[in-house]
Amino acid sequence: MKKAVEMLEYEREYARQGYCAICGADEVGRGPLAGPVVVAAVCMPLETDKLIDGVNDSKKLSPKRREQLYDVILRTADAYRIAEIAPEEIDSINILNATKKAMREAINALKDRCDLALTDALDPGAELRCVPIVKGDAKSYNIAAASIVAKVYRDRLMDEYAKLYPQYGFERNKGYGTREHIDAIGAYGLCPIHRRSFVTHFAIGGGNGT
Repeated sequence: MKKAVEMLEYEREYARQGYCAICGADEVGRGPLAGPVVVAAVCMPLETDKLIDGVNDSKKLSPKRREQLYDVILRTADAYRIAEIAPEEIDSINILNATKKAMREAINALKDRCDLALTDALDPGAELRCVPIVKGDAKSYNIAAASIVAKVYRDRLMDEYAKLYPQYGFERNKGYGTREHIDAIGAYGLCPIHRRSFVTHFAIGGGNGT
């Protein structure tokens, strides 16, 4: 619980400035070769007795622990939203713009519930005031909670895609460019959830993954 209390520094500072409901937003999936980019925005209660022990940057947690915390976070949150941008739109507007769009959508959906958003190093131009924090998922309780929600949500999506396109090992690589994944693209071509603008960097041929 000590870690969770320590991660409230930003939330408490902005609460002292008069903000009443603060959400955190984080993305997952900027780097993969396949699948959507996902953003979660989460508004957690900040009373000490409501803090969730173990909330931290999702990258520092095991998959099992993330799964456990995901359900607790969603049950505890005052409000949350999840937004995703599909691979074809990522190809169309580029990954940075896609990430900002998803973050805007998630944060804007909370505009009637929150008055400030803390984000992980990105200002998406949302309707709420946004405060970008470098490595925010390791510094802010709300951003850390959002990082867990986004990660588990996207991982579950990729597990479902693995059933549709089993040759790529999405249940293991989650769309990232592992050797196994790159070799599978070389063997089978691309499937509908591949980001064509990303895969061209590997000079790998086409195909439809069927």
